Amino acid sequence: MKSAVETLNPTRVRLTVEVPFEELKDSLDAAYKKINQQVTVKGFRKGKIPARVIDQRFGRGAVLEEAVNDALPKFYTEAVNEAEVNPLGQPEVDITELKDGELLAFTAEVDIRPTIEIPDYSGIEVTVDAVEVTDEDVEKSVEQLRERFASTKTVERAAAEGDVVTIDLEAKVDGEVLPDGVAGDVSYTIGSGELLDGIDEAVKGLEAGGEATFTSQLKGGSAEGKDAEVTVKVTAVAARELPELDDEFAQMASEFDTLDELKADSRKRLENMKQFDQATQAQERVLDELLKLVEVPMPEKLLEDEINTRKHNLEHHQLGQMGLDLAKYLEIQGKTEEEFLAETKEQAEKGIKTQFILDELVNKEKLDVSREELTEHLFRRAASSGMSPDQFAQAVAQQGQVPMLVGEVARGKALAVVVEAAKVVDTNGEVVDLSDDEDEVETAAEAVEAVTGEAEVSEDK
Repeated sequence: MKSAVETLNPTRVRLTVEVPFEELKDSLDAAYKKINQQVTVKGFRKGKIPARVIDQRFGRGAVLEEAVNDALPKFYTEAVNEAEVNPLGQPEVDITELKDGELLAFTAEVDIRPTIEIPDYSGIEVTVDAVEVTDEDVEKSVEQLRERFASTKTVERAAAEGDVVTIDLEAKVDGEVLPDGVAGDVSYTIGSGELLDGIDEAVKGLEAGGEATFTSQLKGGSAEGKDAEVTVKVTAVAARELPELDDEFAQMASEFDTLDELKADSRKRLENMKQFDQATQAQERVLDELLKLVEVPMPEKLLEDEINTRKHNLEHHQLGQMGLDLAKYLEIQGKTEEEFLAETKEQAEKGIKTQFILDELVNKEKLDVSREELTEHLFRRAASSGMSPDQFAQAVAQQGQVPMLVGEVARGKALAVVVEAAKVVDTNGEVVDLSDDEDEVETAAEAVEAVTGEAEVSEDK
């Protein structure tokens, strides 16, 4: 086999391959064997039809086509290895010559991983939010806990903000009651915003037995998006009663004996959350600065595939689960389709660029992924997917996605290396040291995943 490589641009090559016909022998034998198992010829046992009879009955062309389809992947892989290129995605193959008994020639155009030079990144500087927990933050946290332990008590008065009302609803469009427009004994907290627009104003001031009618645009159901005349009847009014903020509450709501201990724990938890947010912010901002430093040629076909993948995932997974289509989503977002596609393209370019740069850093810094790191990452991915670690691991193995998980951890380690080399200061001018963060690699991996999305830049040979 002879092959040559032509560089079409920094991200695409054309391989020209010539294969002597004798190298097709194994594939020709396999083609005859396959056809033998699929056809029946009178006078011959199944699987025992001579090659000359198959040629006469079904045509030599059919055999050649089967043989070439079988052989192409092997010859393409040999040409890729000989040319020492890193292909991305599937090639566009064109058979340029096929002479029976003489020669097979074909070309294969394919995107390749571009050559990237990683400059000195030690000069990167970013500013992040300071970790500050105020007394107000602590009070708000404790108040939220207090809300969870609220009780309700039926009252004989008009409904007011914060009350829990039991209501019956009936929705009409064009004077007709909707088939799915009637609901009874619905519990609703006034001011929560969890039901229809306008309901708060309608029920405020009503006592049990009171009724009101208002107009509201329906957010779901058979008449979604239409204006409906909604009749609401209050059947009960209950006031929410909050427990006293004292040591007894602390004992009821937590493992602590005193309210002061509960507040101290709340402060510590808030500090930990803000430190996590600060670390994530640092990683995201360092990554943005790193992307500015490196010039990355963009493979057009890879970019097109990534855009389509992101669009497909949004339409058929995220929006589908919410009962929305793309048009409705864009309407809610106040975006045109052109704006949406431009944003998707920008995000796709950033995701691909991030993968290329961090993969190059993995090689440059000779970063390896240990079994422990991969296991920890698998546990976290399993938790976010709602699956058990065993179920997630089995699914990953069956779908051949273990290399993808390894890549995610490796890129996280690469970003962590850059973050450690960068100067990170907070808004108070204090230097932030993230080197003691035990979860640094995992949080970095999550920061990378947020940029790269679900699609994986993979090499196919």
